[in-house]
Amino acid sequence: MPADFPWWRAVYDFFRRWCRHGYVRELYQRLRRIERRRQGREAEPTAAIMDAQSVDGADTVAADSRGCDGAKLRDGRKRHILTDTCGLLLEVTVTPANVHDSKAAPGLIEAFTAEPGRLLKLVWADSAYQGEALAEAFAAHGVRVEIVRRPDGSRDFVVLACRWVVERTLGWLSRARRLNRDHERRPDHHVQMVWWAGLITLTRRMARQRLHWPEYRPHRLDPQPA
Repeated sequence: MPADFPWWRAVYDFFRRWCRHGYVRELYQRLRRIERRRQGREAEPTAAIMDAQSVDGADTVAADSRGCDGAKLRDGRKRHILTDTCGLLLEVTVTPANVHDSKAAPGLIEAFTAEPGRLLKLVWADSAYQGEALAEAFAAHGVRVEIVRRPDGSRDFVVLACRWVVERTLGWLSRARRLNRDHERRPDHHVQMVWWAGLITLTRRMARQRLHWPEYRPHRLDPQPA
């Protein structure tokens, strides 16, 4: 722990408490709505993008919550994220890396749509999320999935319509050293670290806009001279 922090046990107790009550996620969701309104959008999106990212696990990651992603050659966990069209996080889940993207997608959508006031109708995704069973799982929540495919014959990096947004968000998350390698013993703690990393990115974006948006400016409490 940094020298100016309290004893590590006290810090960890606060982290567990915030994790248990979902404080960081709730803070992010409220700031996300404010940021969307600032951009002239509705607070809740009707379209979203989903993707997954595998990450190697340290020795602290328990064997029952880790797996091997043969496609990405990663031994650890996989984080599944849902973002809006601005790249802001909507929902996060974490599974062992050997869990296929399509298997985790229904739980990701269910976790997001379980709260009242959601308006989600369309989700863009890659070819890993295709199939009738997955489409039916999405339809149960009133959501339609649309697959965005790579151009035929392409081998190098290609910017894909709609999907590039979630790829950018994964890049933002990768800037956090805590997420480059999974050190969390519990998957729910990994989820919280993703929310923390997203919160840092979001608050920095909002801080840059603070001088350009009157609602961000604090009101002066001292009387102004006449």
